[in-house]
Amino acid sequence: MTALRILHLSDTHFSGDGSLHYGVVDTAEHLRLALAHVAHLPFDLVVISGDVSEDGSVASYERIRDAVIPWAAEHGARTVFAMGNHDVRDSFRRVLGGGQPDAGEQLLPGTDPHRPVFSVAEHDGWRVIVLDSSVPGAGYGAVDEEQFAHLHTALETRAKNGTIVVVHHPPVRAQTHLLQALALDDAHGRALIGILRDSDVRVVLSGHYHLPITEFVSGVPVTVAPGVTNISRAFADPAEESSINAFGGSVITIEDANVRIVPFIERPSPDDVVFHFDAEDVAQIIADAGPA
Repeated sequence: MTALRILHLSDTHFSGDGSLHYGVVDTAEHLRLALAHVAHLPFDLVVISGDVSEDGSVASYERIRDAVIPWAAEHGARTVFAMGNHDVRDSFRRVLGGGQPDAGEQLLPGTDPHRPVFSVAEHDGWRVIVLDSSVPGAGYGAVDEEQFAHLHTALETRAKNGTIVVVHHPPVRAQTHLLQALALDDAHGRALIGILRDSDVRVVLSGHYHLPITEFVSGVPVTVAPGVTNISRAFADPAEESSINAFGGSVITIEDANVRIVPFIERPSPDDVVFHFDAEDVAQIIADAGPA
């Protein structure tokens, strides 16, 4: 089996006009620093597992495409992007297609730009499947039956080296009340793991929580990348929500039967807090962006 090295990034939250995230974070600079941190390494894949954009604008996707795809090519990698809850399907598709813009990908049939962004691509014996867990206008995640059907069909045939699944909302629990309220629908998470169990899937790459988590669910390894834009506080009061001005990612190596996940978190500035929502703020966000 050929080894596979992945740079797993998530939650880049680019804006079309380059405005600061929460008025604090230069997201393009955080991405530049994250890429520079591992620039001495070769990669096979560079994956950004959702919330690629903050404002869903075409310009935001063009900015991140121009920042990531040439860097990935210089390091021997192809690029993979997934939809997150801040992304907009129409704009995402116009610039990034089905999420694997430099691959001969198979897409969901149909031409409606508002349909979920699902794709399958194979390269050097490795298959990458991109799912769309976004729910337009909401913060929580869901995967529709059509995607599940196509996922099941794709996995009926095993890839030579195995399959990587990319989905923004992870099928594991969050650390805080807010992120749990905006997590992947629990029944959909169980259905996803049920399809992946006993398949050739080597790892599931997710984001959304802005902090590193790796959990085996019924034998399926699920890993959440630290946020590029900021890092959530994992062990603060779970009824509140706050993040620090830091960036991170993970380097994942798959070789033979082994999956090695090495996350990194770095601080670019002494300015620590990006945001802090108290319990009242959290309750309002849940009401606005969680399931009805």
